[in-house]
Amino acid sequence: MIGLIITGGTLDKDYDAVSGELVFPGTCVPDMLQQGRVSHPVQLQVILQKDSLELTDMDRQRIADACAKHPARQLVITHGTDTMVETARVLAQDVRLHDKTLVLTGAMRPFRLGKSDALFNLGAALMAVQLATPGVWISMQGELFPWHGVRKDRTAGRFVAAS
Repeated sequence: MIGLIITGGTLDKDYDAVSGELVFPGTCVPDMLQQGRVSHPVQLQVILQKDSLELTDMDRQRIADACAKHPARQLVITHGTDTMVETARVLAQDVRLHDKTLVLTGAMRPFRLGKSDALFNLGAALMAVQLATPGVWISMQGELFPWHGVRKDRTAGRFVAAS
């Protein structure tokens, strides 16, 4: 079984036509799993529905606690891309998680808006968590990076190896 921890981020957002803003109407991950025809057992747990720029230290601790308490040793965490590396750092420093494989992923465009990288990234992360060694990883755009060796390139709109 793979644990799937939901924390929000662009992947889960939708456009609110009344306010003109991106909002969290609830997670779309079950729809993504169905659309992707995922057959591997997955246990879903929604922890937060927040933009990663709004995450606090307490939120990151909640994510770490959820990962530590989860019975699965392989966990995929959906997360906003802006502070994904910061959350990965917190997870990597938590000794309770050293025997688990954690893969963070997200999207640059909301799944519900179409033409999104969300489904591809989630599928890649589900595969990566089964193949990677214990530790904390970031899976974006078909690449798997160690958490400490990656950064978001805002100009290119993608994750790249840290220099």
